[in-house]
Amino acid sequence: MASSSLHFFFFFLTLLLPFTLTTATRDTCATAAPDGSHDLSIIPINAKCSPFAHTHVSASVIDTVLHMASSDSHRFTYLSSLVAGKSKPTSVPVASGNQLHIGNYVVRARLGTPPQLMFMVLDTSNDAVWLPCSGCSGCSNASTSFNTNSSSTYSTVSCSTTQCTQARGLTCPSSTPQPSICSFNQSYGGDSSFSANLVQDTLTLSPDVIPNFSFGCINSASGNSLPPQGLMGLGRGPMSLVSQTTSLYSGVFSYCLPSFRSFYFSGSLKLGLLGQPKSIRYTPLLRNPRRPSLYYVNLTGVSVGSVQVPVDPVYLTFDSNSGAGTIIDSGTVITRFAQPVYEAIRDEFRKQVNGSFSTLGAFDTCFSADNENVTPKITLHMTSLDLKLPMENTLIHSSAGTLTCLSMAGIRQNANAVLNVIANLQQQNLRILFDVPNSRIGIAPEPCN
Repeated sequence: MASSSLHFFFFFLTLLLPFTLTTATRDTCATAAPDGSHDLSIIPINAKCSPFAHTHVSASVIDTVLHMASSDSHRFTYLSSLVAGKSKPTSVPVASGNQLHIGNYVVRARLGTPPQLMFMVLDTSNDAVWLPCSGCSGCSNASTSFNTNSSSTYSTVSCSTTQCTQARGLTCPSSTPQPSICSFNQSYGGDSSFSANLVQDTLTLSPDVIPNFSFGCINSASGNSLPPQGLMGLGRGPMSLVSQTTSLYSGVFSYCLPSFRSFYFSGSLKLGLLGQPKSIRYTPLLRNPRRPSLYYVNLTGVSVGSVQVPVDPVYLTFDSNSGAGTIIDSGTVITRFAQPVYEAIRDEFRKQVNGSFSTLGAFDTCFSADNENVTPKITLHMTSLDLKLPMENTLIHSSAGTLTCLSMAGIRQNANAVLNVIANLQQQNLRILFDVPNSRIGIAPEPCN
């Protein structure tokens, strides 16, 4: 357990074995911080404390990662379409897009009066906050629905409000004698759609009570792609959690994700300036006016061991017109690069390992675990910050333990691959700090296990 001086909320992942409590006196699924800090409890979707755990069962770490990574292509297609300007849902209070197929981490929050415990996908690349509400037609039976009738502070938002006029997919009538409820129709994924009302209610995070918090309340859905958990967007758009709580948390948050290899571990999402690390290196956050919610960084190069691989700068340079560049994203599983960048990394990696290689799922550079002792470290070079990835963030092992794979991949050229994505597998056991007002992101090692 974490010490009382840290006051971390715990979150749990049962990727290998059923979870067993080691302390009988603590409620490991509790959501309140013991010291009144601004830490917010987050758990992986298949954790013991998640209501969706029974639907996400896996036999091994690599099988789980491969299963989650199989949906990365949907997310990349969606992100690429955004930065290419095909859609501009910057101010959409109810999100659409394939990125929600892969809810890897779930945040526990409470909405309404009295508070109702909700489980929502944590997503740094989205501005939306939405969830299925009671009476939703076509929503998944596994969803944790918000009961609007049970909350005394619940209210709908009128079509005449500024928040409503920011929305895409608006279905407000052009003229009506009475103020109408702000409502939306959205397509979702390849086969789904849903309608939602923009509503407000009290949001409770740790000791903080946030009145009149705006979110999308889904009332009908069709198709098979709609995820059951709802979404807590941490992007920079006006409807995100970060933007709506600026007066309270100053636009600052950080998280530490534990390793998939750990059996028993803890991690935390910290909101606000309090408790953030003092010793941390920063790199500037870049802003794309086409998609201002995405957290871009300036990736200047990649080294494999002591060799900085030759890469055409066109595949790394930030371009706000095309959306090219590199983002840090919590919802993608495996870090992926534009194909020429990945091939340069892969070829140098193979050269230094000097063995025979095979393919396993999304991984095309797998080799005998006996050669792991000669595996080079990979360093991501960013402005003012060199991130040397821990070996556990670079390699992943087969369930039998005889095969080791480079846990990165390329992006298919036909997927409009204009950006590189630093994903959650490569972020584990690191404190990632987002300082939005000062346009910077900090990274420091932190043992979350």
